[in-house]
Amino acid sequence: MATFLDRFPHSSSEPGFLEEFWTTMRAQACGCSDALIQGLFAVNICNHADFASALTSLISAKLTDRAMSEAALMHLVASTLEASPDIVRAAASDIVATFQRDPACPDLATPFLFFKGFHALQSYRIAHHLWLAGRRPLAYHFQSRVNEKFGIDIHPAARIGQRITIDHGTGIVIGETTIIEDDVSLFQGVTLGGTGKNSGQRHPVIRQGCMIGAGAKILGHLEIGAHARVGAASVVLGNVPPRSTAVGNPARIVRFGDMDQDFTNYQI
Repeated sequence: MATFLDRFPHSSSEPGFLEEFWTTMRAQACGCSDALIQGLFAVNICNHADFASALTSLISAKLTDRAMSEAALMHLVASTLEASPDIVRAAASDIVATFQRDPACPDLATPFLFFKGFHALQSYRIAHHLWLAGRRPLAYHFQSRVNEKFGIDIHPAARIGQRITIDHGTGIVIGETTIIEDDVSLFQGVTLGGTGKNSGQRHPVIRQGCMIGAGAKILGHLEIGAHARVGAASVVLGNVPPRSTAVGNPARIVRFGDMDQDFTNYQI
């Protein structure tokens, strides 16, 4: 693991990243010695030739229902990943980010198999591709199935970057015009929502490197600056400056930039 992360600490665009990622994850999965769980590792990881195949199988098995068979879903997902290989790289980078940030994540195979935040995020990536291709009822079906299966509601039109961590995930809502840049961490119960029936851009912009705490509500067309933090259960109705920390209801700035400073009377 150290060798892999030393070679590819952040960038999934470097040559060899995906191949070495898959080799590392597959070795971890196939090294499991528990006979009762070996079959799960085999079906989902060890029996596949590459990461795209494993991801196709996983999403299809998770989202199949009586309206769409697993075989039909596998064909749809496989063709989507072939048309948009960046989805595969984004999924791998999400796993690496989760391993790096989450102390409860012991290896690369664990989030792939067991973390529903990862499953919801990759299903969203398929739905987003379908949305952009004009297949909107199908994209909505993916959104609905993700909500039913994982308790996470991500509109397929939202724009979400790479190296995203969705920790626990239950109750997360991400609205239609939300923009989430790279390296963002979201915890359970987060709402990135609008404030009514306004048309156009009406949801938050979450800049690179932000951390949004459990239960936080960020409402309206506002911006959470790069590397900012929003505390658990905060209600944010205005912009949060870069590298600052906002907490409370209504939220106020308690830390600005790299300087500890009391902003008790500064509400946003």
